[in-house]
Amino acid sequence: MSNARTACNDLPWWQGAVIYQVYPRSFRDSNGDGIGDIAGITEKMEHIADLGCDGLWVSPFFTSPMADFGYDVADYRGVDPIFGTIEDFDAMVARAHALGLKVIIDQVYSHTSIEHAWFEESRQSRDNPKADWYVWADPKPDGSPPNNWQSVFGGASWTWDARRGQYYLHNFLKDQPDLNVHNAQVQDALLEVARFWLDRGVDGFRLDALNFAMHDRALTDNPPVESPKQKTRSFDFQHHFHNQSQPEILGFIERIAGVMKDYGARFTLAEVGGEQAAREMKEFTHGDHRLNSAYGFDYLYADALTPDIVRTAIRSWSGEEGEGWPSWAFSNHDAPRFASRWWDEADRPQAVRTALTLLMCLKGNAILYQGEELGLPQAEVPFEHLQDPEAIANWPLTLGRDGARTPMVWNDSDCAGFGSTQSWLPIAAPHRAHHVAAQEANEGSILNWTKKVISLRNANDALRCGEIEIVDEGGDLLAFERSKDHQRIRCYFNLTAEVVALPDVAGTVLLATGEVAADQNELPPYSALIVETQ
Repeated sequence: MSNARTACNDLPWWQGAVIYQVYPRSFRDSNGDGIGDIAGITEKMEHIADLGCDGLWVSPFFTSPMADFGYDVADYRGVDPIFGTIEDFDAMVARAHALGLKVIIDQVYSHTSIEHAWFEESRQSRDNPKADWYVWADPKPDGSPPNNWQSVFGGASWTWDARRGQYYLHNFLKDQPDLNVHNAQVQDALLEVARFWLDRGVDGFRLDALNFAMHDRALTDNPPVESPKQKTRSFDFQHHFHNQSQPEILGFIERIAGVMKDYGARFTLAEVGGEQAAREMKEFTHGDHRLNSAYGFDYLYADALTPDIVRTAIRSWSGEEGEGWPSWAFSNHDAPRFASRWWDEADRPQAVRTALTLLMCLKGNAILYQGEELGLPQAEVPFEHLQDPEAIANWPLTLGRDGARTPMVWNDSDCAGFGSTQSWLPIAAPHRAHHVAAQEANEGSILNWTKKVISLRNANDALRCGEIEIVDEGGDLLAFERSKDHQRIRCYFNLTAEVVALPDVAGTVLLATGEVAADQNELPPYSALIVETQ
């Protein structure tokens, strides 16, 4: 499949890019220890290039005790031995660049591991050089935590430390103490980490949980949610106005952007979740002195894919002056796979093709999570095999992160081509029939469909980097137009289980999920029609 670009070449490489997310533990195990590694990514790099992707985003591989599987970083500049060596990393970057792929890695600036040397020093006393590098606070007179803030993983966001006689803040696990990013020295240290990886040839960063990087220094209590929609975690019972989403974060973001500009065409993508995400994504990416792009959770936790959800997401990035560039993902390592969230087994083959077509037709960057190109459903992981602390703590009411992290299926061998021994999570039995080798040999497979829709996007400026306008009347038919210069492409989607009426359509059919012609007046269930009208 071609990875060629046309007139979009006058824009930054990332604008309209298709980025493939690799979860290293589950992509390919090269040394037979049951855990995927960096050398395994290098081995299977051609799979990503053959899809037609522009780059890959590699989830954390840094030195870590793995309390949260790498998002608890003990050494920002180290490669954890389970993933390989720094030389393995350099070889991966070199191979990616040889194949025309950019490499994006996670940066976790909100918190570290409890085993990070910075925290080990900070906790020793209240007057050491790093005493103020983390968020410490005195107890209330009765010894209880300083305020009511609750952790994402459940329970109070504060843990007592006897050495300092204070509590430390952790918005996630107690093993993940929050950095005090208000401190300029902390910012300087984090920016040096960024330079370290940029000097090694990295092409961009995905900035994890960025809106958690600063807190209200007055430690104001969070107000309660009057009627929580879900009550799985104590976190769900309050508005998180004070433990995240602080205005001072913009100054740090501008410092990050300044470093990136020193390195030329590098890319920054902010992860932004929470009830203030719509505002924050715009703020974080506004103008040319902040971040390039942001993605939130419009689709990641949606229970269904509906026309209204898509319309709302499109309208949230209206193209106003100074607006950043959106990025869209339907699944990732934290969210259950969309194929299972949105459809039952009978509808998936057709509906997944339509969803992948939609993803590649939206304005913004398209992020494809490993296994989506195979149409993999969410895996069912029995309790006794769970690894994810969130899943274990909230069983059976869980986000199911382990079910989205099971190993890739490459062939029909006992270990599915992932490795040569029992893997860290079991290979999902329903996944085995969807393995890469079988789908490569089947012209009508979801894998080959994915290549087709990425190729369509890459070959048409209007789809890759053009503007977007909703042209439907708000009913069951989703229709929007992508435009760039003189090219106009109409994109029609039926995301329902019923036939929907099509308006009069004139033009050249570029792609259809079934036997649909431009002069047809109906769109079958779960289908798409892409027509060039000018």
